[in-house]
Amino acid sequence: MKEPEFSLYDLRVEVIEGDRPFVCSHELGPAFEVRGENLHFVSDKPFSLYALAALLPLLPSKQRPLNEFDWMATDHVIACPDPHCGARFRISRIGKQVFRRADTTIEPLPDDNPWKE
Repeated sequence: MKEPEFSLYDLRVEVIEGDRPFVCSHELGPAFEVRGENLHFVSDKPFSLYALAALLPLLPSKQRPLNEFDWMATDHVIACPDPHCGARFRISRIGKQVFRRADTTIEPLPDDNPWKE
């Protein structure tokens, strides 16, 4: 039997312009990447803690294969959490990695997994 494995997409999150001026400390261009469970900041430019806090809950879902009709598969530009700020954050898939289950958990694979599709 083949060893259980799964895939996750690598992501890039970057600050882009919206339709209004920035009122927070955002600048065009700062970005970070998500590879597996890790964040990699690609420059020494600052990235807002509050924007990061708003983006973090979305990233694990964006890493996984999605149904083409799911809004998570189509909505890639996220607004700054400050309603007065025009900054936007684009989430892009930039690669794909395969992970062995045994490298990510010590929990045994259940015989009858209720989450299996």
